[in-house]
Amino acid sequence: MVQVDIKELLSRYKVGDRDFRKANLIGAKLFRCNLQGINLGGASLAGADLSRAFLEDANLFNAFLYRSNLTFAHLGRAILTNADLTKADLGGAFLVHSDLSGVKLSGAILQGVNLRSANLTGVNLCGANLSGVNLRSANLTEANLSWANLSHGRLSCSVLTKARLTSANLSYCHLVDVDLGGMDLNGVDLSEANLRGVNLQKADLTAVNLRSANLTGANLEGAILHGTNLTDVILWGSNLADAVLMRANLEGGNLVRSNLTGANLNLARLGGADLSYANLRNAYLWKADLTGANLSGANLRGANFRGAILDGVSWTDAILMGAVMPDGCIHE
Repeated sequence: MVQVDIKELLSRYKVGDRDFRKANLIGAKLFRCNLQGINLGGASLAGADLSRAFLEDANLFNAFLYRSNLTFAHLGRAILTNADLTKADLGGAFLVHSDLSGVKLSGAILQGVNLRSANLTGVNLCGANLSGVNLRSANLTEANLSWANLSHGRLSCSVLTKARLTSANLSYCHLVDVDLGGMDLNGVDLSEANLRGVNLQKADLTAVNLRSANLTGANLEGAILHGTNLTDVILWGSNLADAVLMRANLEGGNLVRSNLTGANLNLARLGGADLSYANLRNAYLWKADLTGANLSGANLRGANFRGAILDGVSWTDAILMGAVMPDGCIHE
């Protein structure tokens, strides 16, 4: 480790020197400094003030940034692989297209950080507060986001392959066109999230909160939604074929033109739900509560309504041929 005086660093940088690898800059005051393209690989910057500094294209590989202040710092395209940012403050920092693979972020402050198109492969963000974060098109492959707070975040088009999201808070998030197929999302909060066109095929959504979420055109084929909260959800035109929705709450939901072929809706709550023109062929609705539901124009061929509550249901133009009615009779 080489001790470097701040005045020396700035004067050397001014004449074109960019190589400050393994420099000792503990507690350095570099507020608003222009250090674009600087090489601080392996440098010690613990407790340094880099707030609002210009560090575009900087190399901070393996740098020690414990408790450093990087609020509103400009770190676009910076290399931060394997850097230690434990308890660092990155609030409002600009990290677009930066590489943070292998970085340590335990206890770091990340509210409002812009990580669009950043590489966060394998990063541990367990329990992190990322409210309002911009992760659009970011690579979060194998990242640990369990118990993280990502509320109001933007994650549309992000890559979440093999990421861990157990009990994460994704309420009000934008997750348009994200692939979450086959993932374990048990206990995740996705209330009022924008999930248009998302792939949730065969995903485990047990006990997930999807209240008022927008799942227009989503693919939930074979997904497990046992006991899931789907009140006031928008599932217009979505694919729920063979999905398990046992004991799910879909009250007030919009399931217009959705595909529920072969879905298990036993004991589900569908009061006031709009299922007009939905395909419920061979669906299971044993003891389901459909009080006041709209089934106008729905395909109900072979559906099983044994023991279901059908008070006030609208059946206009519904196809009921072969459906099993609550009393066990088969509709002609």
